[in-house]
Amino acid sequence: MDVLQLDSLTHAQKERLAFIDFSLQYFGQVARADLIQHFKTGLAACTRDLTAYRELAPKNLKLFHQTKNYHRTDTFEPIFEHNPEAILTGLCRGFGDGLSNGIQASEHCVDATRLVHPKSEVIATLMRAINSQQAVACEYVSLSSGRSKREIVPHAIVNNGHRWHVRAFDRKSKEFRDFVCTRLQKVSEIKQHAVSNRESIALDSHELRASDRQWNKIVKIILKPHPSIKYKQAIELDYGMTNGESNLEVRASILGYLLRQWNVDCTNDASLQGKEYQLWLSNVSHVNKELANIANLAITPGYKQI
Repeated sequence: MDVLQLDSLTHAQKERLAFIDFSLQYFGQVARADLIQHFKTGLAACTRDLTAYRELAPKNLKLFHQTKNYHRTDTFEPIFEHNPEAILTGLCRGFGDGLSNGIQASEHCVDATRLVHPKSEVIATLMRAINSQQAVACEYVSLSSGRSKREIVPHAIVNNGHRWHVRAFDRKSKEFRDFVCTRLQKVSEIKQHAVSNRESIALDSHELRASDRQWNKIVKIILKPHPSIKYKQAIELDYGMTNGESNLEVRASILGYLLRQWNVDCTNDASLQGKEYQLWLSNVSHVNKELANIANLAITPGYKQI
């Protein structure tokens, strides 16, 4: 990479090159149409940007005429440093301009708790696999069985309020599971979708997101201030309740994390004692009927599966 040449570019040019760099690293490909749509520039300007990027990092991308897309090469090395926190925030909200290393802590607005972020190269590999519907090979360190080799097919990266995990089909257990991103080691894509004239090997349908029942099932829950609280209006204001309750629609696979994070009393009669219990799952019997064998519900306060 020619550092002096990169430093000589204007901020607007850096934004466009950062977009190319980000797209290659996290989605595995980029096209002129992506630049036109994102920056509202003309075809000639996009061609100049891609040419400039190729001059800076000729080994990072390769044009495939079949798709008219530039694809990430195995020798790719990013020319911009992408901050993991900004990456995950940007991916959740919709990708911004790619220049993600300008985060500075504010003295006037402080976040008391911060998530532990996985390494950017892990996020990148997972995102490329999700975007291209590819499997991933890795080593995973679990609390129950320690380090083991895995092949997973990821379809979503999720913030559960405490840490980031990836929702994926696990070829070892043959079911969809949550894997904590920071525990993934030696992560690499298993090339299964060809981008040239090679034969394409598609994933099995049972490994794809459409087959993840817990992810696709939406559960309606009703949260109310815990009966033990004297001044319930305070809780109603905290959670933006209407008529004393909050109605939410939550994915079944995420529900347990939400209820634990908010310390929701999930007993039938709101019988848990303690100041930490400010909310009660008032339709717990309905949730019980809707759900069966949802593993992460075991972590919720007082919940008992029927």
